[in-house]
Amino acid sequence: MDTRSVSFESSGLRLDGDLRLPAASGGGQLPGVIVCSGYQGLKDIHPARFARTLVPAGFACLGFDYRGFGKSEGQVGRLVPQEQVEDTIAAVDFMTSLPEVDPARVGLVGWGLGGGIVIAAAAAEPRVRAVAALNGIGDGRRATEAAHDEESWNRLLSRIEADRDRSESECVPPFDVLPLDRVTGEYAHDELERYAGFGSEVTLESAASLLDFRPEALVSRISPRPLLLVHGSDNRLNPPAESVELHRLAGEPKELVLLPGAGHTEWMYDDHPTFRQVAELTRSFLERSLGAGTPAQTAAAREP
Repeated sequence: MDTRSVSFESSGLRLDGDLRLPAASGGGQLPGVIVCSGYQGLKDIHPARFARTLVPAGFACLGFDYRGFGKSEGQVGRLVPQEQVEDTIAAVDFMTSLPEVDPARVGLVGWGLGGGIVIAAAAAEPRVRAVAALNGIGDGRRATEAAHDEESWNRLLSRIEADRDRSESECVPPFDVLPLDRVTGEYAHDELERYAGFGSEVTLESAASLLDFRPEALVSRISPRPLLLVHGSDNRLNPPAESVELHRLAGEPKELVLLPGAGHTEWMYDDHPTFRQVAELTRSFLERSLGAGTPAQTAAAREP
């Protein structure tokens, strides 16, 4: 695998990314996949994880950090889904400009909140030819409320309302906004906290924007491009009802896969059977939707 550090601009801000390519392309252009992080996500976590499965299958993969995260420019603590949609569209601009990538074969994969991000980005950007949303959200308010008990939810709403009168939005711990269930919290502690920048504070203005984010209102605009929705049936952070409702509202072609017994993220390890299942579902979907590899690779694969 050939990994290159890259950067591109979004709204005048430089975003930091990693482009991963097969070690030998065999000539010609590759299908491109942009893998988008979820809430508090970083390019070195799940985008890199999916790239390790997709690049050997003949895809060029781009992972990047949204504005304000990692080494990307932007206000630290500002996590606004609508702005992350803009960053994703800027990533499409960058990906389609690369000589190694076929601009007519570019897809998006999004994890968690990123599942909603890629749906909203594809709704606005016709160059996106396929979308996979994994444990995604369709309505930010509904999904966020589901993560709270009644007391903590009312407290968050009160804090957001009081923050509107401040000249500068208050920063709060990220999981005051989106509480983690026990299993997801253990995974975050064991696996994610070792990445610098994970768990950084967010503004209450960001929390307000999350509640206003409704990719399900846009999902019908993806059709006739294919959409894959995958969701853990026991997801306590983003309930499976999010993907069920997205599937109901989406046009054809669409596919919904519920993973029996799977939560949100405790299985996100390269060698875990559930992750391998999701990786295979994603790879197969992208191959059907975009093709795989360069023309030379495809021809070689067909040889007896």
